[in-house]
Amino acid sequence: MDHKAGFVSIIGYPNTGKSTLMNSLLGERLSIVSPKAQTTRHRIVGILSGEDFQIVYSDTPGMIRPHYLLQQYMVSAVFAALDDADVILLVTEVSEPFAEEQILAKIRENRTPVVVVVNKIDLSDEEAVKRELGRWQERIPGSEVIPISALHKFNLGRVLDSILDRLPEGPAYYPKDELTDRSERFFVSEIIREKLLLQYKDEVPYSCEVHVNTFTAEGQLIKIQADIYVERESQKAIILGHEGGAIKKMGTAARREIEGFLGKKVFLELWVKVEKNWREDKKMLRRFGYQPED
Repeated sequence: MDHKAGFVSIIGYPNTGKSTLMNSLLGERLSIVSPKAQTTRHRIVGILSGEDFQIVYSDTPGMIRPHYLLQQYMVSAVFAALDDADVILLVTEVSEPFAEEQILAKIRENRTPVVVVVNKIDLSDEEAVKRELGRWQERIPGSEVIPISALHKFNLGRVLDSILDRLPEGPAYYPKDELTDRSERFFVSEIIREKLLLQYKDEVPYSCEVHVNTFTAEGQLIKIQADIYVERESQKAIILGHEGGAIKKMGTAARREIEGFLGKKVFLELWVKVEKNWREDKKMLRRFGYQPED
């Protein structure tokens, strides 16, 4: 029996529903989701294996104009994902201008098969969706353009079939029972960061990073100590809240989700630390797992 295997890079602007799409395609919640832009900072790998195929999805950071070093690293991850891809899954939505001609030029240059998904069609009328489909068929000739709703799992079977049609033949890259190449520590830090994004407003969550220092299993209990880094003392005060009430609320939400993810009871201890301008500090960025991708 022929076997197909390959890498599918998911790219698009922030808030187009890229992460929701990957989670829905996998049937697992790997990428964190929030209404805020720049939720995804790392490339998140999700592995979908069947009897005769293996798809290695890569959810990339949303495409942005970088204003500091962290964002430059995020943008470099998008371009690296384009070079690695056997299939590109470009996620957009109705009336999304998509002004990144450099990305489109890179796609045409690489001649990588492209599947364009127009997401959130449940929020638009039929005529607007038809216009959007036609526009993308003109912009990337030869691509398949599919209207979907990732949130409501509409038309995802067609997306999967389209990817499989374009996937090269080859052996699996990972064992069939693997879901990701990331560690449990990584996903714990992402869950905590998601709760920061959901609970706090304005610039505060964008100035936060989470580092898991200890992750110790003791029978059915996992003890986790993590640091939340911010850039200013005023941000630390906001994270903590009056008499520590805000961080307690956020920590409780994070602990409950971590317990669901790990399937065990969790003791979670959080500390807030100030590291000025960490988003511009190469040493700190390396510590947090960020590095430029050539």
